[in-house]
Amino acid sequence: MTPDRVKAGIWAALRHVEDPEIPISVIGMGLIVSVDYDEPARRADLQITFTAMGCPAMEFIEDDIRAACLTVDGVEEVAIEVVWDPVWTKDRLRADAREAMRELGIAV
Repeated sequence: MTPDRVKAGIWAALRHVEDPEIPISVIGMGLIVSVDYDEPARRADLQITFTAMGCPAMEFIEDDIRAACLTVDGVEEVAIEVVWDPVWTKDRLRADAREAMRELGIAV
């Protein structure tokens, strides 16, 4: 499997990882900053952010991201780096996530 296909598989797997407080994917929430794949190490390298430094769900989200990435053929290890630059703002929300949040009665 080519590195590009593995990266595509990682992105596809992340679409199924939801924020435990709001049923929106981490992609829709704009929490995924970058995804890379180290082919020789068979490692997914992710940079992620959170909506706030004190987010109580940080550990759960990281565990769910790691579990999802490990389902992708070619991934045997997952490295997650939490970054705070760029700072998360509502601008990171995807349009479909905004609409879903509005339907849930959450102002965005």
